[in-house]
Amino acid sequence: MLPVRGGDGRKLTLWGIRTSWNTVGDGEFFCPGCGGDRNYRRRTGRRRFTVLGLPLLPRGQAGPVVECQACRERFGTEVLDHLTTTRFSSLLRDAVHTVTLAVLAAGGTASQSALEAAVSAVRGAGFTDCTEEQLESLVEALATDEGRLGLYEGPECCGAALSIELHEALEPLAAHLAAPGRESILLQGARIALADGPYTPAEREVLATVGAALRMGSDEVAGLLSAVRAP
Repeated sequence: MLPVRGGDGRKLTLWGIRTSWNTVGDGEFFCPGCGGDRNYRRRTGRRRFTVLGLPLLPRGQAGPVVECQACRERFGTEVLDHLTTTRFSSLLRDAVHTVTLAVLAAGGTASQSALEAAVSAVRGAGFTDCTEEQLESLVEALATDEGRLGLYEGPECCGAALSIELHEALEPLAAHLAAPGRESILLQGARIALADGPYTPAEREVLATVGAALRMGSDEVAGLLSAVRAP
């Protein structure tokens, strides 16, 4: 814009570029400007050359951009790749729950100490009403449902369906976790497995699958499992 001053001292714009925005979608995102979950509008624009405020010549397209409806700041569409805090919390809660059930399915629910460790992990993740009876019932149901967690075909075999279930629960979260966060999920499962004694082959296989789904190397997983101590 080229501003000049009129006779009364006010600024007048002789010519410049003005963008006219159009909303093409909306939703919820994590706003980097506000620092929280906010509603957004996805917008595209048209630039026009203006003279005395009147649009004359088209000057190309603008955007698309994501505009926060709270602070009105505009960002590139890559901000939509970041999880909202609500979505992140939900994925984390489901991930811990799935890992807990998988470890219990591998080691069994006969151990009171293992059940107590499992309930503590699940409650800490957000399922505050979780009970030992609920976990026992879920593991029993899963043991007869090959379409969910699958069955063990041998002492060292993590069922294919179980592996798929773990990957589905953990992979969408892994990209959004720093290394300490990924390690924390693995170690919670390890402490449940160790609550009733040393790892069984089936428990090690499950925990190795957890590590792989969290994008951790096999050497890193083995080192963490060796370092962790029973509660």
